[in-house]
Amino acid sequence: MAVRCVFGGSVGDTGTTSFLDQAGTEPTLNPVKGLRRFLIKDPLECDLGRRRFRLRHGASRAVFAKAEKSYIFGFNAAMSREVEKVEEIPAEQRPFGYEGAAAACTVLDLLTLTRGRRLHELLAGPAQHHRHAAYLGAGRGYAMVRLRPMRGARQAHPLLRWLAVDGFGFQWSLARADRMIGERTMPDLLTRAHCAVFDQGLGRLLWYHDCASPDDVAAKVGGFPAGRRADLWSGVGFAAAYTGGAEADELWWLTEHAGADGFRAHLAQGCAFAASARLRSGMLPDHTAQAVPILAGAEPEEAAAWTDRALIALGHEARTHEDFRGWQSQTRHSWTRRRRS
Repeated sequence: MAVRCVFGGSVGDTGTTSFLDQAGTEPTLNPVKGLRRFLIKDPLECDLGRRRFRLRHGASRAVFAKAEKSYIFGFNAAMSREVEKVEEIPAEQRPFGYEGAAAACTVLDLLTLTRGRRLHELLAGPAQHHRHAAYLGAGRGYAMVRLRPMRGARQAHPLLRWLAVDGFGFQWSLARADRMIGERTMPDLLTRAHCAVFDQGLGRLLWYHDCASPDDVAAKVGGFPAGRRADLWSGVGFAAAYTGGAEADELWWLTEHAGADGFRAHLAQGCAFAASARLRSGMLPDHTAQAVPILAGAEPEEAAAWTDRALIALGHEARTHEDFRGWQSQTRHSWTRRRRS
């Protein structure tokens, strides 16, 4: 018997059957009981073709489907109270699993008014080495329940919590791609401070939406007002290095597009943040190792060090939107100095 999900689609009794049929190697989850069974996600959501995203030949489509598949597994693992099983999926995909788990924890926290308890426990425990992914996932959870992000993320890292707005931008745009990309609108519930970080999430979504095609992604970014394109390019740089999907020659072409648009430094900055996130997770995928020298002009360890130095320079009291933007700006300055040396 199929159950209708609150967030769309239908799933089997466990919420994981079709997911496992497709994947074959993922661990199994126990049936979800109680009201949580109405919150589990349809595993078929990993097929972005169902959302009318651009599909092209090659490995790109599989890369994005695999990332979303791991996200859905993590989401359903949290709903079935089996977050520990995220550790059983391949290490390269594990951050996406914790992104999904954080989204589920956030949804449950918001629905039960527990002031971010589940998300805090996840960040302090299983996801402690995947905090970038977890904050992105928290933002996706806020978008699912249509609430402005940040509240449940306040108990942990004062600057990484701004990544929840990035995750919100990705999920909000994923669910409304025609409007967010075609009409270039912005949610009314965001403050002006949120909008720039929201666009980073939208930039990541554009990388998925156009299946890592540098020409098409650049054309989409170029259709937005100039004031929004810097943050869009930052999101594109993050996704290109973090998730992958493009060959080396396509990454070089992407840098040409960003440079022609005047936002080469923003592409590099997004890439540096991706390198930092991947290195902190304990596993540097081949696609990240390939992308960072092209997009950031440095080895992953050096690019990640730019973000660390910028964070240290901000001091222990840094927590505002302006501080987060300063973190990004100082990272771009490091790229600029590296390029001139």
